[in-house]
Amino acid sequence: MKEEIKQRLEKHETWQRVLYMLFFIFIYTISKFLIIGVMLFQFITIILTGNINEQLLKFGQNLSTYLYQITIFLTYNSEQRPFPFSAWPDGAPNQKAYYLDE
Repeated sequence: MKEEIKQRLEKHETWQRVLYMLFFIFIYTISKFLIIGVMLFQFITIILTGNINEQLLKFGQNLSTYLYQITIFLTYNSEQRPFPFSAWPDGAPNQKAYYLDE
């Protein structure tokens, strides 16, 4: 048992993933403030113009999808690293479970 744990601890991929996870935890934390900014700007736009800002609406959707991608990476539901290691999301998330048998 100890030998198996030692072998897992020596795997380079495990420690590399930890570094990626720390990076994405930082990005996730910053993104929460960006969501608040998008929300406030959209609210002010509706108050001043009576219409929603379409570009901001699309950005908000893409940002939400990005946070979803980060979450599934952090919870080991995906090995696909989110942006900047893959393309910026466009639209609603693909909700396919990568490790769950369907």
